[in-house]
Amino acid sequence: MQRERIQRTRLRRNFCSRRKIFGTPDRPRLVVFRSSRHIYAQIIDDIAGVTLASSSTMSRALRGQLKRGGNREAAKVVGTALAKQALDMGIRAVCFDRNGYKFHGRVKALADAARETGLKF
Repeated sequence: MQRERIQRTRLRRNFCSRRKIFGTPDRPRLVVFRSSRHIYAQIIDDIAGVTLASSSTMSRALRGQLKRGGNREAAKVVGTALAKQALDMGIRAVCFDRNGYKFHGRVKALADAARETGLKF
């Protein structure tokens, strides 16, 4: 019951924010999804419907570096890895889509790490 209410609240926030956020080839959308054990991030071009870059705590490159995937340190590693991929592809600026999650904790840690690495949003 409690979990369903939290999920509905997140989805309501997501619908409101997705109405305003749209990724273009010049400024794609950086989407964050978090579960209790892992965090995932993607850079998406909504016009072409293509994922340009992705990173998560489940990826093989990062799995060996992390003890746990559901904490702020893991989110920082994922944000840094995603920003490096984006910069290698020539993507400098993105629209940040927090996917209905509050900008706090792991979501904020991922965003701050991506900003420190060089992404602008």
